Amino acid sequence: MHIRTLLAATAVLALAVPSFAQDAPHQKQAREIYAKVIGFRTAAGQGKVPEMARYLADALKAGGVAEADIALLPSGETTAMLVRVPGGDAAAKPILFNAHMDIVDARPADWSRDPFTLVEEDGRFWGRGTQDNKAGVTAMVSTILRLKAAKAQPKRTLVFAFVGDEETSMATTRLVAAHDWVKGAEFAINTDAGGGGLGEDGKPLIYLVQGAEKTYATFELTATNQGGHSSRPRKDNAIYDLAHAITKVEGYTFPVMSNALTRAYIGAVGGVLPGAAGQAMKAFSADPANAQAIAAISTDPSFNGTIRTTCVATMLEAGHAENALPQRAKATVNCRIFPGVAVADVQARLTEVVGNPAIKIVAINNPEASPVSEMRPDVMAAITRSIHKRQPGVPISPYLESGGTDGKVYRIAGIPTFATSGLFIRENEMFAHGLNERLPVKSFYDGLEHIHDLAVDLGGVR
Repeated sequence: MHIRTLLAATAVLALAVPSFAQDAPHQKQAREIYAKVIGFRTAAGQGKVPEMARYLADALKAGGVAEADIALLPSGETTAMLVRVPGGDAAAKPILFNAHMDIVDARPADWSRDPFTLVEEDGRFWGRGTQDNKAGVTAMVSTILRLKAAKAQPKRTLVFAFVGDEETSMATTRLVAAHDWVKGAEFAINTDAGGGGLGEDGKPLIYLVQGAEKTYATFELTATNQGGHSSRPRKDNAIYDLAHAITKVEGYTFPVMSNALTRAYIGAVGGVLPGAAGQAMKAFSADPANAQAIAAISTDPSFNGTIRTTCVATMLEAGHAENALPQRAKATVNCRIFPGVAVADVQARLTEVVGNPAIKIVAINNPEASPVSEMRPDVMAAITRSIHKRQPGVPISPYLESGGTDGKVYRIAGIPTFATSGLFIRENEMFAHGLNERLPVKSFYDGLEHIHDLAVDLGGVR
């Protein structure tokens, strides 16, 4: 889950989590489902995603979903699952909701609690996937079951996608995007990003809706050499050649860029941040060429990536023996590319920056650029109505995601995608992908209501 970026951006601070009533039947039911899905170790290599999908399918069928409205889309050891709630207007385009069932793995020996047992303690739910993204999975299942229990029919068909490999290849997401139930969708709501930050006094600062993602592209920089005996060093050394290349990448800063979405985002965050940081953001929003504002924003890792493409060395591999000159040295450079910039253009710029034709630079894993989803007034209005039910008056803004989610696949497929979870989480509780992942109890139940609100509102449920 990638609300981690936006929460860091709003400089959220500590908050004591209040108690929250959870006595409604749908809340109790959702908590049982949440506990069950946390128990599935759905990391790559474990083969547990199909088992979790079967459990969810059985729960949905028991709640009134017809078997014909559930489709499993297997892919290797994993699977995606689609669930359809048919609408009354056959001419209306469907709406897609998305969550991912897979997780980044966790080693039980490293955790203070079993990561695959849901623990409720101190106003928090603990366990792997509590944030990323099994809260979203549970919110979607709860929404479907509530619609069926109420015998409510939406005007538009609602399609709920439970994907199985967001944390790795997103192959099941591509299967979903190409499915007949999905490929005509007017837009998608992604539960795996978007969220809010809270101030030191516990009041909400801002709520952000993801409308775009940077392109994730990884390049390998490789130096090769004939090598030789280490007792006879020469000037041409693959490790030194690579080191010089990486130093040049380190010293290069990509040019500042902005679009309407990022200017609105930075301006909105500037409006809630105190002091010089907030002033710099407001100044950049008004004038993206403001040198002082650019300098201030560029020093903050949380925002530097919002105003430009970034590339950083992340891995090194070199040599084959301690007493031999290196025949090969390789560095991995990970780039997060501003929307609208081609991967080939970044590769060309890296080649120019390195300035050594002996260094081979190649992109790996076929990176794909994802377009910006222009904010729809109807979607933003529905999100605003839902968030303001529980957090009245909090500012709401679109934002650019520096990380990556399933949303990029849907946007590439021509489905505008808006990520919104309904969750407000403090910065020091952002442990998705890390140790002792947790989610405030109140955020979990607020997320249930948020996704249900959007299905009812945008789906035209009567």
